[in-house]
Amino acid sequence: MQDLNDLADQIRQWGRELGFQQIGIADTDLALADGRLKAWLKKGFHADMDWMHAHGDKRSHPDQLEPGTLRVISARMDYLAPDTLPLKILKQPEKAYVSRYALGRDYHKLIRKRLAQLAEKIRGSVSGSELARAFVDSAPVMEKPLAEKAGIGWQGKHTLILNREAGSWFFLGEIYTDLPLPIDRPAENHCGRCSACITVCPTDAIVAPYELDARRCISWLTIENKGSIDPELRPLIGNRIFGCDDCQLMCPWNRFAHHTGEADFSPRHALDHADLVTLFNWNEEEFLSHTEGSAIRRTGYQGWLRNIAIALGNGPATDEAINALREKTASSTALVAEHCNWALEQLERKKQEREKFIITQKS
Repeated sequence: MQDLNDLADQIRQWGRELGFQQIGIADTDLALADGRLKAWLKKGFHADMDWMHAHGDKRSHPDQLEPGTLRVISARMDYLAPDTLPLKILKQPEKAYVSRYALGRDYHKLIRKRLAQLAEKIRGSVSGSELARAFVDSAPVMEKPLAEKAGIGWQGKHTLILNREAGSWFFLGEIYTDLPLPIDRPAENHCGRCSACITVCPTDAIVAPYELDARRCISWLTIENKGSIDPELRPLIGNRIFGCDDCQLMCPWNRFAHHTGEADFSPRHALDHADLVTLFNWNEEEFLSHTEGSAIRRTGYQGWLRNIAIALGNGPATDEAINALREKTASSTALVAEHCNWALEQLERKKQEREKFIITQKS
């Protein structure tokens, strides 16, 4: 068998050649992370994401998910496209804000393909080893604790993985293997006393350092949640129609983030600066066409309209926005109509306040 230290170095080299910015290797001891997960689930912070407590202990015991697993190879790939100007879009209420990870093609397919190629190289280089299975959000895998153990970065107070040289704008993927590869030193925490991510969260979803209540998180509200959004939270969502990046945007470590060189992660259909009304006027066929191969498909067309209706209600009271909402109210499902009516109430109130202000100024 090839020397395992040399093989680990070779795996890192292969990873770089396949477009990954970093490869780390971890053991499979996830007892500490398992305890934290169970405490989080007990508080109900997972909302309706029942898959978080499904599959028994397979999530915290990699060898139960894939018998024979001794090591987990963790990989990261940068995804932030250049010139997407997230802060500028957030300050323009008539624009739609889409989480930066979802502007291009769905990362699952790209990273899974690259990891599968890396796994094939590993299998082909070692006789007597057949286990090298790739995962990208496709199974009960504790990717963030594993990335931390593999030295990719530490889990920040916003619960995302942070890297001193790369911030947090990256995807993670894993390969389970039965090779007893040398493990990397776990990453050290460098959040210090900083609480920028906690302070900036629009809905106060980061209820304590390293603890996120998904029920208040804009990412869950606009993507995973398929029902009505709490009226008290709607004004806090602003113009964010798919996910939220505020905790990353305010994190000091993202000063060191690197832009991606992957063409697949570049924005499609002008989603990095599109007008809300333009996206709201897509019919279902246009939605499906424009989001083909995109993570945005996860919210579904009705969720898409629901989210944009809220954003329109939080934006300026233009005739264009009001007319679009009225038209959708008459032709949509009860879920969408509910949020359109809420938005119309907000815009009508703004319109009345503006007219009152104009009258006062003239008098």
